[in-house]
Amino acid sequence: MIVTKAHRGLRGVVRQYMTTLTHNAAKRIDRVPDLYFRLMSLTIRIRDRIRPPERLLTGIGIREGMTVVDYGCGPGSYIRKASGLVGATGTVYAVDVHELAIESVSRRVKDEGLVNVVPVLATGYASGLPDAAADLVYAFDMFHMVDDPKAFLAELRRVTKPDGTLILDDGHQPREKTRRALRASGLWTIEEETGEYLRCRPL
Repeated sequence: MIVTKAHRGLRGVVRQYMTTLTHNAAKRIDRVPDLYFRLMSLTIRIRDRIRPPERLLTGIGIREGMTVVDYGCGPGSYIRKASGLVGATGTVYAVDVHELAIESVSRRVKDEGLVNVVPVLATGYASGLPDAAADLVYAFDMFHMVDDPKAFLAELRRVTKPDGTLILDDGHQPREKTRRALRASGLWTIEEETGEYLRCRPL
């Protein structure tokens, strides 16, 4: 897709709006108000038109037959691509703390026939998934809203296999803040960094 000045301008507006919104009204990942969730869903849909989410998932290492966790799935931007990548023998758990997110994902599962996607409503940071269930966990667009990074990263470590992978982006915060949180957790080592995400392994 050709990125025009208009696209870049819209992308900047969306980024600034999301940053202001989440900073002022959604500092806690526990549960944002319904109105803010709907507004965030709208901006995410705009973003997805500019930057299709499929592009990001293609390179993070999801393979057929894997068990994958989309933690903080929101309205489900990534689930269709993840579903296709894991195939009929794999499973995608779409986890979010917000009821509206799970409702949105559940509709997409039904409408798009994503039989290998399982919506999961979390309580706080607790997903309720079994220990060491996931080959790969990804958490996109949300780490800046996590109030207690240590507890959050501990839950991700709990559900990840010892040889599994965490793919984490910064959300709307500086990369160094993400690095510090990962190191302070004592649970993850940073294996690789790109401009878009960090690839981590359990310690």
